[in-house]
Amino acid sequence: MNKSELKDFLDEKVVQYNNQDFIESDPVQIPHLFTQKEDIEIAGFLSATIAWGNRKMIIKNSHQMMELMGNTPYDFIMSHSDEDLERLENFVHRTFNGKDFGGFIKGLKHIYQNHNGLEAVFAKHQEADSLQKSISEFKKIFFEIDHLPRTQKHISDPLNNSAAKRINMYLRWMVRQDTKGVDLGIWKTISPAALSCPLDVHSGNVARKLGLLTRKQNDGKALAELDLKLREMDSKDPVKYDFALFGLGVFEGF
Repeated sequence: MNKSELKDFLDEKVVQYNNQDFIESDPVQIPHLFTQKEDIEIAGFLSATIAWGNRKMIIKNSHQMMELMGNTPYDFIMSHSDEDLERLENFVHRTFNGKDFGGFIKGLKHIYQNHNGLEAVFAKHQEADSLQKSISEFKKIFFEIDHLPRTQKHISDPLNNSAAKRINMYLRWMVRQDTKGVDLGIWKTISPAALSCPLDVHSGNVARKLGLLTRKQNDGKALAELDLKLREMDSKDPVKYDFALFGLGVFEGF
């Protein structure tokens, strides 16, 4: 395929997968449960944090996280007691355990109390064509308060050459604004043009087969390479192609 044919092919796949049917098999359904901005962004952040491994298990455990917070995540974060945090201690998703969950609750409270919320932190450090510095700065701020060292591994740092797949996916959910109803688009102070593709094993393999990616590792350098190619196809909304790459890999075994 030449460049024009590849773009047409991927545009078709975006249309095929970027629709409401996508939601029922994806953790993006968790923030869709809520209507208040803070509830949506917190539910999205927590469910994206545990979005690795079996998708059904991710969704099941994300629902459990919401239930443990009484299905009022913002209220829980701002007014929890030590006893409330103790109730989280039996939670586990792979290497993310109840202690990590409690640490994330405290980190989120710090973000809302002292830094004007999640959107404000990510917006403050955005660059014209990248949010990777924003993610790195967010991690610093999130862990300014006392925390277990082990919990830090659950937020990636792109400036350490991580592809930061889960947090880039989260940013896609919050920032992309289209009429398809999958991404929530509730953050208005960040441009979709600055988003990066959530690069994982599926999207990476498909991107290599299509000639969009030559680097073999799914790391920060690979993400930069892929971002460049996707921006050539759509500079205003490059991350829409995540639907095509992911869909081809997961649903079609491309």
